[in-house]
Amino acid sequence: MLCTPSAFAQTVPVRIIAINDFHGHLEPGDNAIAVPDPANPATTVLLRSGGASFLATRINQLRAEQARHVVVSSGDLFGASPLTSGLFHDEPTVEVMNAIGLDVSALGNHEFDHGVQALLRLANGGCATAPVANRRSCAGADGKFSGARFSFVSSNVLYRNSNQPLVSPTWVKAFNGARIGFIGAVTRATPSIVVPSGIAEVRFVAEAKAINQHARELQAQGVQAIVAVVHEGGEAEGGFDACRNPRGAIFDIARELDPAIDIVLSAHTHRGYNCVIDGRVIMQAASYGRLVSVVDIEVDAASGDIVRERTRARNVPVPNGERTSYRLRAAYPPLPADPKIAAIVEHYRNLAAPLAQRPVGRIAADFDRRASSGGDNALGRLVADAQRSVTRVHGAQVAFTNPGGLRTDLRASGTDGVVTYADAFASQPFGNSLMTITLTGAQLKLLLEQQWSATRPERARMLQPSHGFAYTWQANGSHGNRIVEDSMQLEGRTVVPTQSYRVTVNNFLGDGGDGFRVLREGADRTAGPIDVDALTEYLQTASATQPLAPDRTPRIKRR
Repeated sequence: MLCTPSAFAQTVPVRIIAINDFHGHLEPGDNAIAVPDPANPATTVLLRSGGASFLATRINQLRAEQARHVVVSSGDLFGASPLTSGLFHDEPTVEVMNAIGLDVSALGNHEFDHGVQALLRLANGGCATAPVANRRSCAGADGKFSGARFSFVSSNVLYRNSNQPLVSPTWVKAFNGARIGFIGAVTRATPSIVVPSGIAEVRFVAEAKAINQHARELQAQGVQAIVAVVHEGGEAEGGFDACRNPRGAIFDIARELDPAIDIVLSAHTHRGYNCVIDGRVIMQAASYGRLVSVVDIEVDAASGDIVRERTRARNVPVPNGERTSYRLRAAYPPLPADPKIAAIVEHYRNLAAPLAQRPVGRIAADFDRRASSGGDNALGRLVADAQRSVTRVHGAQVAFTNPGGLRTDLRASGTDGVVTYADAFASQPFGNSLMTITLTGAQLKLLLEQQWSATRPERARMLQPSHGFAYTWQANGSHGNRIVEDSMQLEGRTVVPTQSYRVTVNNFLGDGGDGFRVLREGADRTAGPIDVDALTEYLQTASATQPLAPDRTPRIKRR
């Protein structure tokens, strides 16, 4: 319904400031965002963006422009984090977000990387007691960890035994004359992309159904302005502040949402887009603090609802000035670092420095994640080789690693190709432990067939195999019949269905993660080292006499 000009005088302006998929990127690193080239706006150029202290400055600027504001995260604040956060169980990221003044965050799938209890500890405070490789807890300036001062929300994560929500489904921000309700949700695919044993006590229900239920409850409480904060995403073209050809899970979810939900803040796909579909804003701010979503709304003082036609949304970069040309600086002025946030980051960076700067090997070129036509890549081959090498003592004949565990290309940060521990950690940040199990040849084939799901075969999860293992798959094969008969080779010999083989995987895969359920059947389980330790040990040995060159020969062939 259109409002008259007099009605607009009775509205309450509010600004929503949102981030998503921060993933503990406290330092700027090499993070950048494609922005319109000031010399030719029809093309784009990379602008260095992000870093917690610069993000804080941008958020403070946006706050200063509107007294009524709320700061929101759409999940994955931490998890798969660089060393400065990951080495300390991601407590530094929580500390930084407290200092920035984050109000509320949806749960993302990576909040569950180390299980429900680890998540609750980060929310509520206290020191971690279980040792994990080199990681430390309660390493802040006061020697304590007090937990999050912001709220976590999720409507679709329920305890199995009681059907009660793990965290509050909703959070309400009250202003003079206005109340805005936020409903959280995380992708229902979470059980397949985190270690299953860590989430055994909870279940994940359909996102739209849960959001709609709690939207009705908010309305019954008199809250009519409602924002869904959903850790699920999609794709769109046209740049980080545009929306051409929107598609993907979040748009499917949005079609099922109750009309009462005015705005959808999304995440998960690390894309920047700003859409208005059926009068409802749907947006995402890329990842790593490179962008901030800004939604300026007006709440009708009489009805309590958002006046949708008055909503203005945009994504704005967080330029940090690192390695930025004068021309770009003029068009996108670098933000000053917030000194309070910079001091927190520097504290943890200094603590991590002795380990972070430790040389662990030399490489002749980047080990990248560009997939061959078959689906394997140079970094995956390296990691799988490392995992097989360090578990040969347990009889390992072949190793497989999951592509989702490879977070960034392995690059040398030192001179002469020197790779540091921090470089290796950035590629393998999860701290998963290795295990060697026994599978039959038939189970090995089933493992490879499980790379394709029945419902989304186009989104294959191609396991990265170690040296000596090869096979061929056919793109037009039916579900369960994509691996070419007798193509599986181990050290030049055809894999025999009835013969037993020793296979190394990480504990995420071994627990059935990513849908590889057959690995739960593996016999004679033998525990191995942490994945990043396997990688650093292998790098050190393999590059002792000369820099290690990437293996560019595909091990998987596609017919």
